[in-house]
Amino acid sequence: MQNILGRTLVWMLFVSWSITAHAGNDRGTRDEAVAMVHKAVAFYKANGKGKAIAEFNNSKGQFIDRDLYVTAYDLSGTSLANGMNQKLVGKNMTDLKDIDGRYITRERLVIAKEKGKGWQEFKWVNPVTKAIEPKSMYFELVDDLVIGCGVYQTQ
Repeated sequence: MQNILGRTLVWMLFVSWSITAHAGNDRGTRDEAVAMVHKAVAFYKANGKGKAIAEFNNSKGQFIDRDLYVTAYDLSGTSLANGMNQKLVGKNMTDLKDIDGRYITRERLVIAKEKGKGWQEFKWVNPVTKAIEPKSMYFELVDDLVIGCGVYQTQ
């Protein structure tokens, strides 16, 4: 009986550890967001704008990983790619505000035009949890596109 209890406790500890270890991997990191943008920029340069935009919009493609996904805007603020929300593609996003009233696309475009790349903090709906969460987005200006990927922060 004692042997069975011991095995059960070891098994329960292992399962608990496995669940805890996996729970930390359901969110992307800042480094992974930067790497995703670099990968997207390289894909764009190697394959051209049309093929890149199509792949960025592919909901089962290489530019979606857990809660990480690539977005792309033209310099007027029109969404050309959003791997998680196709309803936004083709829409001008310059009047889009986050929950705090910040014009997030306008802000992103200004930073991109002035610095060529950067980070932006805002609040957005996490497509995995469906909750509004703080988000940090890394983006780069490449030709006439702003290509970005954001990471959701735990609260």
